[in-house]
Amino acid sequence: MNFSKPLIVLSIGLALAGCNSDSNSTTDKTQPAAPFDLTIAHVNDTHSSFDAVKSSFKVAKTTVYNEFGGHPRLLTKANAYKEEAKTNDDSILFLHGGDAWQGSAYFKLNEGKMNADILSQMGLDAMALGNHEFDLDNEKLNSFIGSINFPVLAANIDTSKDADLKDQTNLKPYVVYAFNGNEKELVTDLDNLPEGKQIAAIFGLVLDDMPNIAPNTGDVEFKDMVESAQSTVDMLKTKGINKVIAVTHIGNAVDLDVASKVNGIDLIVGGHSHTLLGDFTNLGLSNNGTYAKMVTNPDGKGLTCVVQAGEYAQAIGKTEVSFDAEGEITRCGGNNTLLTNDEFYDDAARDTGSKFTDQETASVVSFIEGQDNIAVTEEEAKLRAHINTKYKPAVDAAYGNVIATVPNELNHERRPGDGGTDAHGSDVAPIIAAGQYYWAATPEVVAVSGLKADFSLVGAGGVRTNIPAGEYREGNVSLELLPFANFISVLPVKGSVVKQLLEDTITATLPEGAHAGKFPYGGNLRYTFTETVANTSGTLNSVEVNTGTLEAPNWALLEDSTTYNVSMNSYNASGNDGWTALYDAQTSDSGRVDLAFVDGKLTAFPVSHLEKDGNDKTIVKYEGEDLDCKDETKDIVCNTDAQAVIDYIAAEQQTLTPISYETVTLNRIE
Repeated sequence: MNFSKPLIVLSIGLALAGCNSDSNSTTDKTQPAAPFDLTIAHVNDTHSSFDAVKSSFKVAKTTVYNEFGGHPRLLTKANAYKEEAKTNDDSILFLHGGDAWQGSAYFKLNEGKMNADILSQMGLDAMALGNHEFDLDNEKLNSFIGSINFPVLAANIDTSKDADLKDQTNLKPYVVYAFNGNEKELVTDLDNLPEGKQIAAIFGLVLDDMPNIAPNTGDVEFKDMVESAQSTVDMLKTKGINKVIAVTHIGNAVDLDVASKVNGIDLIVGGHSHTLLGDFTNLGLSNNGTYAKMVTNPDGKGLTCVVQAGEYAQAIGKTEVSFDAEGEITRCGGNNTLLTNDEFYDDAARDTGSKFTDQETASVVSFIEGQDNIAVTEEEAKLRAHINTKYKPAVDAAYGNVIATVPNELNHERRPGDGGTDAHGSDVAPIIAAGQYYWAATPEVVAVSGLKADFSLVGAGGVRTNIPAGEYREGNVSLELLPFANFISVLPVKGSVVKQLLEDTITATLPEGAHAGKFPYGGNLRYTFTETVANTSGTLNSVEVNTGTLEAPNWALLEDSTTYNVSMNSYNASGNDGWTALYDAQTSDSGRVDLAFVDGKLTAFPVSHLEKDGNDKTIVKYEGEDLDCKDETKDIVCNTDAQAVIDYIAAEQQTLTPISYETVTLNRIE
């Protein structure tokens, strides 16, 4: 086989004691005692990015503005991998690591229906169940799963008590395929495996704390990831299946942890942390860690290969795995490839005058052809035309008024230091935080809430896009940047709780490959955190509140015993995604006010306290009427988080540039 990166080759002695050497396993005599090579194409966290994402990379010292990915481009590359496999009579799978939903205007307008349509044209063999697949309700999720032509996998859930999902047959713990070269068939009877064919199983894993991360999990029960993974592998082994793949949506750091605690998984194809594994410094981008990293299992002998392919349909991964005659993994290698168009500019605005000449374009293309982690890729024409004709006109019409001009693209990286950023990280999250503070502190809003905001906090995972150069419209905020339709909460909380929140959430994002969605940014607030033990822990050096104005800040230390009014979206205000300190502060008495428009009027909903239900899901208990965003008897508009930012940009940032001061400083050990 032709491996594009050096393969990890195990010694003969180690291979014979490899990751399928569980003493409880049973060898199925119907499987051929012959080596087996398997190619895995994979994507994850595509988040309804059906169009390409505006981006950039570097050729030497020249910044090249381009577009990466989009589903038509992914389809072209996946089809190329499949065609190559067919020509060589190789076995191949195409897997999705979850979170196909949410993230673009397409999803806001079409919900799961467009995702089912487009994904069913991608030729996928299986997909992990992601947390954002629970963003609507289980009735819509059930409809999505029932209408796609590939299975959704999750081995550590129980849907038997959920009214919508209990009878869904396309939501499975695992699937099994039998291969004869390029031919493959789905195996449904594990007690009668096809003779003379290579057998491989794929099982799914989802986050076991899903009720605290996803808003609408219904009555689905989530079970321990490690225990479920081991029991699934053990069951498959007793059936004589000695090649086991996990497709997961738990994050790269958790994938590595699971691999170190479970015997017998050969390959983990991951998602959730949006980790574009591999070294992309040749493109002026980041080194994001080892692609196809090998992890030793708890038995000290077995090994698991771990991969993940970034975010927003910008890249596709290709992993090539070899097994010996006993089903032991002997090598695993490959890489992620960013998929670019061939129209390049020297300015983020991408106006006609900044377009590369034919000669300059040829030079960039020549450079790309010499790299193995980027490829010029044409969009698959039929899928592109389908999107443009059926879906794009409605999306284009939904963007509304221009609220700002953006001179230069503003980059959002969740964690400072990632994606080539400095210690201050995202330029986008501080703008959102400033907007949500500004809005909650205006006299009109204070008159309704009764609480004047002192500062705001934003979780990086709620920020979904960069801000591209050019005209910026209302819909860019409400449909793309902040698509979750959360309402603004204003929460009185002591400074000591804020410090605990910052320490907890920053520390949780320090490990390599950690899910950084919980990473905090501030508005009218700034802090410095210094890592003291690499990838493990550090110290919160200072936290300061601006007592002046956004234009002329005057910084004062945050006091532990002082109560501050903090504006943020309702998701984080309820302690979700690891913001547990805020949940703990509201279990007996909250004082919080949630804000939404009811019949066109901004309305306050005072919160009594927070509590947990039987599935460990947070429940907001209101003092009076509940804020129910799904109440069809009223005209309720809940996305005040996005409206706050729209109002702020339109009033204060009509030329949209980064906030004039840094709100975050994260000093990492180099």
